[in-house]
Amino acid sequence: MITVLCVGLLLAAIRNDSAITGNLGTTNAQVDSVSWDRTIIRFATPDGVVHIPANGVLYPGGLVAGDLVRIEYDTANPELARVAGRTATLTLLPLGTTALITWAIASGLLWWIRHRTRPKTTPAPDLVPAD
Repeated sequence: MITVLCVGLLLAAIRNDSAITGNLGTTNAQVDSVSWDRTIIRFATPDGVVHIPANGVLYPGGLVAGDLVRIEYDTANPELARVAGRTATLTLLPLGTTALITWAIASGLLWWIRHRTRPKTTPAPDLVPAD
């Protein structure tokens, strides 16, 4: 299940990148806040509208509140924005590591369970004729 989720997240990141690249807009954005689950930015589009994507910016690694950062966004949907120059390839390492660790733990547990539940065999007694 974790592997399916990791592949799904990778495909979603690729789809988001494709949407941004297809309708590319670039501007500077100010980082308003950084939390464990999202980095909130604020930027204005050429029409003067200020956007604050509710889900934050994609690929925010290393940003801190107050930073001014170059972003790329989907002009058809300005809620979809990423830090300029960063792409879905940045998701490969964390997703791959997550899947690998999950499979390693699952394999170890499966071996341990099979080893513990395997019936213990006792050697057959030697058949020696009785005198």
